[in-house]
Amino acid sequence: MDRQAEFSGTRDVREAHRFDERALADYLQAHIAGFTPPMAVEQFKGGQSNPTYKLVTQGASYVLRRKPPGKLLPSAHAVDREYRVIATLHGQGLPVAKPHLLCEDATVIGTAFYVMDFVEGRVFWEPYMPGISGRERAGIFNQLNCFMADLHTVDLDAAGLADFGRADGYVARQIKRWSEQYRASETEVVPAMDRLMDWLPDASPSSGQVSLVHGDFRLDNCIVDTDSPNIRAVLDWELSTLGDPIADFTYHLMQWRMPPSETGAGVGSLIGHEKLEGVPALEDYVAAYCDRRGLDSIPDLDTYLAYNFFRMAAIFQGIVGRVRDGTAANPHAAEMADLVAPMADVAWDYARKAGA
Repeated sequence: MDRQAEFSGTRDVREAHRFDERALADYLQAHIAGFTPPMAVEQFKGGQSNPTYKLVTQGASYVLRRKPPGKLLPSAHAVDREYRVIATLHGQGLPVAKPHLLCEDATVIGTAFYVMDFVEGRVFWEPYMPGISGRERAGIFNQLNCFMADLHTVDLDAAGLADFGRADGYVARQIKRWSEQYRASETEVVPAMDRLMDWLPDASPSSGQVSLVHGDFRLDNCIVDTDSPNIRAVLDWELSTLGDPIADFTYHLMQWRMPPSETGAGVGSLIGHEKLEGVPALEDYVAAYCDRRGLDSIPDLDTYLAYNFFRMAAIFQGIVGRVRDGTAANPHAAEMADLVAPMADVAWDYARKAGA
């Protein structure tokens, strides 16, 4: 699969994700200043969780993200939390799309949704960014690193996010949550996942730090400026909460060790592209983040990576579960089934390095 071609841009709305477009247009005209029908609706190709649509009017384009219809796992698809954090960070000057409204009235289009600006720019679906110069590639990696450090130093009290989650035990709670989600979505036995769920609760690391965390920060959740390496908007805040910034950063590091997908489904990998001009060595990338945060190093790196690969495997199993339940947003969701075990194996390898 050519991931860039497959996931870029929009398509006609999938049958399972259709809604009353006239009802939506009437609602938005009444609630967003300057919103003027007629409105055309397209669905973005990318994305695995919340169906995402481009709304095009004569005057402007917008993006709508909604909960998917049908049976949903508890606490998943939290569009209300996404909207709150985007609205807050936009006011703080961080690169997110301008938010317009949150609608929790399911009678409008069938599920809760929010609307934000459409942001022009580039989305790279391969983390090694083919087709650009080494200098620009290095610049984009630098901007990703910088954003992580900026996000993890947001003043929670000043931003009004001090109550956005519990301040302690983030990784332990995540292990519990994703173990439960994994069991709820399980479709086959994966031995490494069973071993990880036995080992991780007693091994869960903690840096003692608390910050806002994105929860799914990677290159394809960013819109990069067309003419520079600057990040114009960071997307997909569904998993954001208060938590351990080191857990958030080490999730971002998984791209250096992500098992490549034979089909191209899932997420991209830097494996096989580490020597490409502009791709920083993992150790140098960690050092740059530590320098920006004023940290000496990241203790328990292997344990954090074991946890993150376990968490990602559980997330992918959740996507497979949505295929089973008929609520998957992406046509390639069924292919995720082949990726759960390889990620669990990488997680277990890191767990063994950490003493499991």
